[in-house]
Amino acid sequence: MPSNEFTEAHPELIKNLDSLTLQSRVVAAARPPRGEDAGINPAIELNSTFLAPGATGYGRFGNKTWSALESAIEALECGPTLVFSSGIAAISSFFSILPRGAVVTASRNGYSGTMVLLRQAEASGALEVRYVDVSDTDQVLAALNGSTMLWLESPTNPALEVADMPTIIAAAKSLNVGVAVDNTFATPLVQQPLEMGADVVIHSLTKYISGHSDVILGSISTKDSALYQRLAEVRKFHGVIPGPFETWLALRGLRTLGVRMERSQKSAMELATRLSLHPAVDRVRYPGLPTDPHHEMAKSFMRGYGAVISFDHRGGPEAADKACAASQLVAHATSLGGVESLWERRHRWSTESPTIPTNLIRLSVGIEDLEDLWRDINNALNLSLEI
Repeated sequence: MPSNEFTEAHPELIKNLDSLTLQSRVVAAARPPRGEDAGINPAIELNSTFLAPGATGYGRFGNKTWSALESAIEALECGPTLVFSSGIAAISSFFSILPRGAVVTASRNGYSGTMVLLRQAEASGALEVRYVDVSDTDQVLAALNGSTMLWLESPTNPALEVADMPTIIAAAKSLNVGVAVDNTFATPLVQQPLEMGADVVIHSLTKYISGHSDVILGSISTKDSALYQRLAEVRKFHGVIPGPFETWLALRGLRTLGVRMERSQKSAMELATRLSLHPAVDRVRYPGLPTDPHHEMAKSFMRGYGAVISFDHRGGPEAADKACAASQLVAHATSLGGVESLWERRHRWSTESPTIPTNLIRLSVGIEDLEDLWRDINNALNLSLEI
């Protein structure tokens, strides 16, 4: 099984993590060996050139700062990991190794960047894509026959649909269909797809892993050594490499993932409940709500419900835009997973899936005080009704 430079140098680190909970691993993983006057954090390696002979060779081939973050993510996703320059770089790198004409079964709703890549691949003939409602297990299973790869998001972005991942992944593997999962929304604290049998797990590290809206990075984790090596070659020769400083920032941000997710999920549950009663809201999409159509499925295998809420504004797109522009504490911005709460009407972007309602607002819940958040959201929604 492949490993990275950091864990090869310190093999005892992963072994000692096995007995820890995931919440402790985010703090303990990828620390330097302890010793008298030793630093507690890995150093930033700012080198493009390395003296020969040696295993690294050149700055595009490896970096100890990358390896430290990769080791930490490996401890959470339970699979050797490669860090890329962005989430979309990780996704496009993965798609690039699929054979031309491969049949990909994918969610009809998902991250808009992924949707653009899939449509482009369809148009060029590189891939054949079968779009499915991932929450409809029978539909997904039917589409798997003859597929090369299953691409899953669950919960989906931004509709928050939940797939029966244990069942679907098992079925795909029985048909020799590869499985890749974008786990950005859930994070490994909520679900670990590799442990369910998936081949690949991808993250936009920009979001929850980094958690502070100050870096752009991505990652791929896999237990398949041959696949790992192919992806490592893509990263090396396509140049989709991360910078050491932002990699170090991501590792620093990872340390608080447990407490950030705990607070954000708790607030998201309460905000979703209150939003469901607000006169400006037509529908709330959050799998933590007992009334959500995906609640029982999420409850059956997830260890939480995430910290993103989507809801449909009763007043339509114009009112949704007005609400987002009226907030003072919640930032009107794209992205998610940071310490600050963000919201936006997703169809302000032309690349959003046509199956997403034009009045849908996606709210990423941060770590602010719950009552301050609700006061701001409530005021903005009330103002949006005055059109």
